[in-house]
Amino acid sequence: MNHKAETALQNQIIVALCANGCVARNHTVGEFYTKYGAIVRVGTPGESDIMGHRIADGKAFYLEVKLPGEEPRPDQYAFLEAMRQAGAIAGWCTSVEEALAIVFGS
Repeated sequence: MNHKAETALQNQIIVALCANGCVARNHTVGEFYTKYGAIVRVGTPGESDIMGHRIADGKAFYLEVKLPGEEPRPDQYAFLEAMRQAGAIAGWCTSVEEALAIVFGS
């Protein structure tokens, strides 16, 4: 996996969502080390890369971003399904166009 390319795609999607009437932010999940060597865990494995809501109606959305040819892990699929069952918009995408289609239903 090319983390830089995926991060760039996530950023492009966030910019497009915000330009189209949404509040969106990146959500990082993982382990990090402090300068003293302590481990800090952020998020829960499986949570989506981008979370936000449409301003017009407040509808929450969760997007898992993958590079073309990649698919979500089982825990990521499970998170997306749990969010759908809770009434949110949720899906995975490999492009800005796919992300907008998920959030706006086209």
